Amino acid sequence: MEIKTYDAFNRITPLEIERVANFLFHHLEEYGDSKSAITKAINYAAKERTGLGGYVFTIENNNQIIAAVVINKTGMDEYIPENILVYIATHNSYRGKGLGKKIMKHAIDYTQGDIALHVEKDNPAKFLYEKLGFTNPYLEMRLKKENV
Repeated sequence: MEIKTYDAFNRITPLEIERVANFLFHHLEEYGDSKSAITKAINYAAKERTGLGGYVFTIENNNQIIAAVVINKTGMDEYIPENILVYIATHNSYRGKGLGKKIMKHAIDYTQGDIALHVEKDNPAKFLYEKLGFTNPYLEMRLKKENV
């Protein structure tokens, strides 16, 4: 198994962007977004979209992605974490083998600055995040303008 790290110094190719987007779209299951949204987050991390960039991490086994993480830089600090973990998924055939923890530890160690994430209260990954030191100090609220 090999961990791959993509950032401003280790550029991700368009082919890899497509591979990671397909993987996340398939393996995020009910906790995922549209493939278009996933691709936008990866493109932001790769600096293919206007923004500060971020990081994409994968674990591969025999050239097959078996875990992936996407982190986008927010450009903020002190009042909002410098990074937001946008996506994490483990291949459904590899779950329960510690790969989520392994890729998250790598992402935490590699990423500069604090990291925020959003997780549904019933998502089993919530327990992993808590074990890794994430806390829930705030209640998030959102205004969707199309509903106002």
